[in-house]
Amino acid sequence: MAVWSPAPRRIAVFRALNLGDFLCAVPALRALRRAAPRARITLIGLESIRPCIGRFGRYVDELVDFPGDPGFPEQAARLSALPDFYREMRARHFDLALQMHGSGTRSNAIVQALGALQWAGFVPDRLRRTPLLMAWPDRQPEVMRYLALLEYLGLPAGEDARLEFPVDAEDHAQADDLAVRTGFDPARTVFMHPGARLASRRWPPARFAAVGRRLAGQGWRIAVTGSRAERPLTAEVVAGIGRQALDLGGMTELGTLASLLGRAPLLICNDTGISHVAAAVRARSVVIASGSDVGRWAPLDTARHTVLHADMPCRPCAHDRCPVLGHPCATRVDAEQVLRAAQIQLAKEGGHA
Repeated sequence: MAVWSPAPRRIAVFRALNLGDFLCAVPALRALRRAAPRARITLIGLESIRPCIGRFGRYVDELVDFPGDPGFPEQAARLSALPDFYREMRARHFDLALQMHGSGTRSNAIVQALGALQWAGFVPDRLRRTPLLMAWPDRQPEVMRYLALLEYLGLPAGEDARLEFPVDAEDHAQADDLAVRTGFDPARTVFMHPGARLASRRWPPARFAAVGRRLAGQGWRIAVTGSRAERPLTAEVVAGIGRQALDLGGMTELGTLASLLGRAPLLICNDTGISHVAAAVRARSVVIASGSDVGRWAPLDTARHTVLHADMPCRPCAHDRCPVLGHPCATRVDAEQVLRAAQIQLAKEGGHA
């Protein structure tokens, strides 16, 4: 039985993180909606996820842009906007505010300041736990943490940890149009996504190119994807692969890319948001994890997703640029390892170039 009564009608969920982090919270949002079908659920998050938030209207009624905090690296804080933000949030009279943004070291103060009738979430210290505050489960995968929080609060979250990324008819149509215009068959194409928000999370472009050349030599078409800002990076990888590769840098909206990945035999990428999109559309992947906390962020389905990483004492790392000479967490994963993992996943898929 839930620890609050009556059932909350207005719920705020604080998770001011980027796309991959949001997707990892979708199973918990799905469970929350199932437990509170009549509540209005407001996600307090980053403006950067607004382009995809409409896909999750079954679980979230609205997104409110969080102006940021100096302690959070995801965006520059707009400090002048914070007083109006808190004033507006308090005026909404939330019945419940859920802290789903980490251990609570900094985020709990933000959630308390929303002025909800009750608030719940994680605390970093086991001695401070209460019926509404769960001790931070440091060693659990990210997806499972927030399901565990709901269970702790008495909501039947269950074990449905599936990620979601709904793809609609327009996404499929745009993907089909791109494939026709650029002349490739998604079902016979290995996708590579060499970008990541942090430079320290990027496997070297030359190694992506080396793997791409080998796979192209085995008959696979290679498509390299990225945002408009990543066009120099995608062009570098494509140039290293050769004329067998296709540069789709800046040419795919997120829904279009999700549609393509859902039909492709394999994605090779860094440990970043696109790896969670791939998991959500049931695409196979090989993920190179440079600096991230693999136990926390790796996809749960280890049969469909191979995560390669080098154990380093400095993991996990939040630096934009690696402070260690040689970027060893990335360079200790070599091209042969990634190629072998790719070939194993392609064999599971039953694909032939």
